[in-house]
Amino acid sequence: MPAESYEIIPSFIDGKWISIKKEKHTNVYNPATGKIISKTPMCGDEELDKAVEAAEKAFFSWSTLPSNKRAQILFNYRALLKENLDEIAEIISTENGKTLSEAKGDIQRGFEVVEFACGISQLSKGESLAEVAPNIDATTIREPLGVCAGISPFNFPAMVPMWMFPLAIACGNTFVLKPSEKVPLTAVKLVKLFEEAGLPKGVLNLIHGGKDIVDGLCTHPKISAVSFVGSSIVGHHVYSLASKNGKRVQAGGAAKNALLVMPDAEPDSTLRAIMSSSFGCAGQRCMAGSLLVGVGDVKESLKEKVSDAVNKLVVGDPIKNKNTEMGPVIDGNSQERISTIIEKVENNGASLINDGRNLLNNEGYFIGPTLFDNVNPNMNVFSEEIFGPVLSILNPKNLTEAIHWLNKLNYGNGATIFTSSGASAKEFRASIKCGMVGVNVGVPAPMAMFPFSGWNESFYGDLHMQGSEGVMFYTRQKVVLSRWDDSYKYKQGW
Repeated sequence: MPAESYEIIPSFIDGKWISIKKEKHTNVYNPATGKIISKTPMCGDEELDKAVEAAEKAFFSWSTLPSNKRAQILFNYRALLKENLDEIAEIISTENGKTLSEAKGDIQRGFEVVEFACGISQLSKGESLAEVAPNIDATTIREPLGVCAGISPFNFPAMVPMWMFPLAIACGNTFVLKPSEKVPLTAVKLVKLFEEAGLPKGVLNLIHGGKDIVDGLCTHPKISAVSFVGSSIVGHHVYSLASKNGKRVQAGGAAKNALLVMPDAEPDSTLRAIMSSSFGCAGQRCMAGSLLVGVGDVKESLKEKVSDAVNKLVVGDPIKNKNTEMGPVIDGNSQERISTIIEKVENNGASLINDGRNLLNNEGYFIGPTLFDNVNPNMNVFSEEIFGPVLSILNPKNLTEAIHWLNKLNYGNGATIFTSSGASAKEFRASIKCGMVGVNVGVPAPMAMFPFSGWNESFYGDLHMQGSEGVMFYTRQKVVLSRWDDSYKYKQGW
């Protein structure tokens, strides 16, 4: 029988779709079935140079285009994203494993950044002050940087790339995107729609690859800025390498997020938030709830309710079963890694309440929702990111002890408190050391008009993605001082 053939994912360089013939490819799987659906080429220096050269060539004409003209193309893009929502969601679900509702949420959060970027004429305004000194007026201007690059992860194939390229392009930059080799199909669709929206050639380029391309983007002399989302290890590498080579960098990393439940929390909405935060997207998101902190006497009843809800959670193939509430993890390596972590945590003294390993023999890369009790801050599971559907319960005596425990974490992405007490909420908000704080909100990730504000080892750089910080990252400020004589005053009889 002839060997099976699979589509080689194309790159998009200088306005042309190119099927790059490379000896080395990586497989793209449907994680719900474990079957190969396409192959991602491992591009090299030749493709990288062509993409950057195309972006550099397009920069002058694009950056000098009036901002309202750039915004019109973004409005076109916004309309096309909306029209193609269902198709994009199915692509995401197929190559990532999210449920269709989660995939639509993935698109929606990226869609919000496009909407935000449509207001670039207002967002990129400078400031002015007449007579800052005698006969001198001061004006600030925000100008684009040049060629920017984005390196995005597998867990949000639509949202994270759209954190990057729409705003960068709206600000007048040109862009080279390298999506995760595990989920290239979504990126291809996003770029095709931007092309259809009327984006000039060279403004947005798409290439594929692994570490070699990442390092190439970080060191290329014609790239001005690099945006990254992924693990903290790689994020630190990207930040260090790109900064060393004179580039602006924003690099989002790992997380260990806490869901802190006070005895006075509203039980039903709290339970819904815990389940969505911890097991949504199979726990594969940097805002996933990983530590369930039941303060004082609430812990036992909380454990029973969460365990019961875990038993009822529908896990399966999101394409075949529309009632699926949690899909698979991304691939076999992740499945094996998470399974090994569960075994280690159990052997280190935590109590295994719900064991997701009972799905290991199913078709696809499934790990069921897993719940541990009797976890304490001295265990590795307290401090290490798992990036899977594993939730650990802790039981501090009071809010002060809970905050003390959580502030030992090296990460600083998100933490939420569930309470009916304004005093408890204010104490938590003031004392917790992380960049995004929720009060009765399971996933305290902000809308596009606010920055995604990770701290500590959850973020490397100064200016975060989204919001006004995103505009500031993709532009640089020019200050103009103008001196004029004041003879006009005397002509007017002043």
